Amino acid sequence: IYADPAKRLELCFRPKDPYCHPVCANRFPTSTMLLKVKRRTKKNKTQLDTEEQIQPEVQFEMEIIGIVTTVYKFQGMSDFQYLAMHSGPDGKQTSMYDKVLMLKPEKEEFFNRELPLYIPPPIFSRLDTPVDYFYRPDIQHRDGYNNPQVSAENLIGLSRARRPHNAIFLNFEEEEIPTKPLDAAVQTWKKVCTNPVDKKVEEELRKLFEVRPVWSRNAVKANVNIHPDKLKLLLPYLAYYMLTGPWRSLWVRFGYDPRKHPEAKIYQVLDFRIRCYAPNDMPVKAKRSTYNYSLPITVKKPVSHTVSVHDLKQGLGTSGASNAKKTASSRYKLKESIYIFREGALPPYRQMFYQLCDLNVESLQKIIHRNDGTESECTERDGWCLPKTSDDLRDTMSLMIKQIIRSTRPALFSSTTSSEDGKEQLAYESGEDEDDEEEEEEDFKPSDGSENEMETEILDYV
Repeated sequence: IYADPAKRLELCFRPKDPYCHPVCANRFPTSTMLLKVKRRTKKNKTQLDTEEQIQPEVQFEMEIIGIVTTVYKFQGMSDFQYLAMHSGPDGKQTSMYDKVLMLKPEKEEFFNRELPLYIPPPIFSRLDTPVDYFYRPDIQHRDGYNNPQVSAENLIGLSRARRPHNAIFLNFEEEEIPTKPLDAAVQTWKKVCTNPVDKKVEEELRKLFEVRPVWSRNAVKANVNIHPDKLKLLLPYLAYYMLTGPWRSLWVRFGYDPRKHPEAKIYQVLDFRIRCYAPNDMPVKAKRSTYNYSLPITVKKPVSHTVSVHDLKQGLGTSGASNAKKTASSRYKLKESIYIFREGALPPYRQMFYQLCDLNVESLQKIIHRNDGTESECTERDGWCLPKTSDDLRDTMSLMIKQIIRSTRPALFSSTTSSEDGKEQLAYESGEDEDDEEEEEEDFKPSDGSENEMETEILDYV
């Protein structure tokens, strides 16, 4: 039995078996009484007809011991159990526990033994609560009715249908670029644009794309005051979305192809992740923590957050005590730190997506413009920059951030070691693979440097 007073209780049928999945109970407050019950039996002789039978007399004594304030309820079913067994050719079962479990330091012979393949699944079922599917009954048609022919239009797809934001997506290898939005995107925005505030925001965003043809959504949020749900409809009206390449996860003005303009390298995206030292001591908050994930076998009911129709019509959020303090001109605007990197300031999150032109540090700009005037080819990995430019930028930015953290938390560097080139080797919270920019959406608490989460926008439109 494992009990966490603040969260849950786990009960195992075979506690010493690592392949025995526990049954989880959730903690609930209660106000009940704990009773002590005694059962006493007293035998009496009774005469029934001609036979003599002995019928016991049972008495119960109850005593209140105390008040119970907390209970653990097992609301879910037990997961499938898995035994570490192997079936031989003759059908004989052989235990594998002494062969696969390393309970003490073993010698090399332990790892070189010939054993049958044994890979137990970590978990069988993601949910432990029964679900009613509510299948509809078969429709009873009249005599003579024939089912329509099956076509691609009435088949249920394997993936979720695209949300009706009508955005145009472009891969790096595609040759043609869109020059105008979809008709559905135009109609949707014209339908939503019902007040002067929306028209003003549309003109502001048009001017932004005239000055700078490529923008990230968070950069737009920091320069334009618009409801996030309306921004999802306005961006497809003015720009298309890059899925892959050096401008991935960015919005590009219609008719502009950054692959044909070497000066567009300043708009390329940089996936930067802070190389952390101790998760609990980092001055920068993580977007999500591994400690907050709940097991699939625990009961968790999500809380829904709704937006009223009145909010969308007015272009403003729900009124409240906190929102009332903000002016209408900056209600939805984010801080500049959400997309601009400055020397001497920490990013709001441990993972950020910067455009190269938003790295406001002279040393970083020198790295970016090393090949000005000699750009010859635009590649999917490095764009118009020299190879390994992203790696050089990350190393320089990491050293800058390390100096800031060193001045505020010197204890974090007491146990670091130096590498061959003089750089201190530090643990990574997450890898630096540039192909990991598309993250799953998940609710989390924003850090102090921003009023909204930093996220990749692709999941909002696909």
